Amino acid sequence: MFDVAIIGSGPAGISSAINCKIRNKSIVLFGQNELSHKVEISEKINNYPGLPNISGKELNAKMREHLDSMGIEITEERITGIYNMKDKFTLLANRKMFEARSVILCLGAETIKPLPKERELLGRGVSYCATCDGMLYKDKKIAVFCDNADGEEEVEYLSDLASEVYYSHKFTSKIDKANVTHLKSIITAVIGDSKVSGIELADGTNLDVDGVFFIKQAVSADVLLNKLEVQNGSIVVDKNMKTSIDGCFAAGDCTGTPYQIAKAVGEGNIAAHSAVKYLSELDKLS
Repeated sequence: MFDVAIIGSGPAGISSAINCKIRNKSIVLFGQNELSHKVEISEKINNYPGLPNISGKELNAKMREHLDSMGIEITEERITGIYNMKDKFTLLANRKMFEARSVILCLGAETIKPLPKERELLGRGVSYCATCDGMLYKDKKIAVFCDNADGEEEVEYLSDLASEVYYSHKFTSKIDKANVTHLKSIITAVIGDSKVSGIELADGTNLDVDGVFFIKQAVSADVLLNKLEVQNGSIVVDKNMKTSIDGCFAAGDCTGTPYQIAKAVGEGNIAAHSAVKYLSELDKLS
């Protein structure tokens, strides 16, 4: 079990990881090896102290060097669910499971709005986790939306369970199975009242399904962790970056504006120190 699980490899996550490592805590840092795509494509960053007129690519490279110098590795897994077990957190990633005594969420800003009825029918036919809910749809008809090629492993898993799969994606898929229909029109809405009954496509077609899976690179914070307080799409935190759940902290763009690298790094630092203090208090009670 890790002391701290950090989700997100942008500036906030990197800052959290560095500061937790300095305080001799065992950590797992989930993210992408390219670190932050948002930073990477920034042409010039002029307001980061000490590094005037640095490009995003250069800043990412410096952050990577810092991580490497401290032996901090990035675990390239997409977290699909976090479960609060009171004295620890269980994190699901595809079909793997990790455990940590505390969690720091550095998820970035939520940029994609959910489809109509997507959130309303969550747990009633809508799912974000193939591993968690796939068996519920064995021999049933489902729709799957996937926004990244890495997620196709989960789509394959679902296609082995379901009788028929309507598959929506925006990249070249490698899946070629008799029970998988590649949709030419994107999903625009989930249909259903008390539970999912179908999907609506951009061309106006309605298709009957028993469930809909959204395999996304980024899942909303309150979907990842039940009972996490979120307002207007941002995680609610106090000055110590503590969320509404004990042992869970948040930092960076996911806590709201301003969306600035310096702010993210500062919050990551605070979140790390708050997590360390939380762990120290836990140890005193044990």
